[in-house]
Amino acid sequence: MSGLKIDRKAWVLVGDGEKALIFRNTGTRAHPELEVITLLDQDNPKTSHQGTDAPGRKSDGPGNQVSAMEETDWHQLEKHRFAVEMAEHLYKAAHKNNFSQLIVVAPPTILGNLRKEFHPEVADRVVAEVDKTLTNHPLDKIVYILTEKTAA
Repeated sequence: MSGLKIDRKAWVLVGDGEKALIFRNTGTRAHPELEVITLLDQDNPKTSHQGTDAPGRKSDGPGNQVSAMEETDWHQLEKHRFAVEMAEHLYKAAHKNNFSQLIVVAPPTILGNLRKEFHPEVADRVVAEVDKTLTNHPLDKIVYILTEKTAA
């Protein structure tokens, strides 16, 4: 697979369940220069730090036997809520016509959440999706990973 070509003024969303960076290419297709235009951040502690109660129990029938119910994964729920927040932010920008092309870089689960949440006005502008976690990489490494030729 060859690397991505990032058009001038295209936006690149690099996000995960807790942090999102939105870049604009101020360079050229041949020599992209990504500039941070937005940083979205969310404090999302582990589920064990968010939940206070023990998992619920339910009766298995007429006897005295009860079974534990699965505990809610608050951490995962917050990641999904953050994906909704990212999608809303992009919709507002698309509605103002701030970008015409969008490249989305996120881990597979978040990428799936974003796809479900994208308004058609945003989804129509997505030109590429990359299922990688790059939020904690330095900017030059992000550009390298997205644009250089990689093995299939």
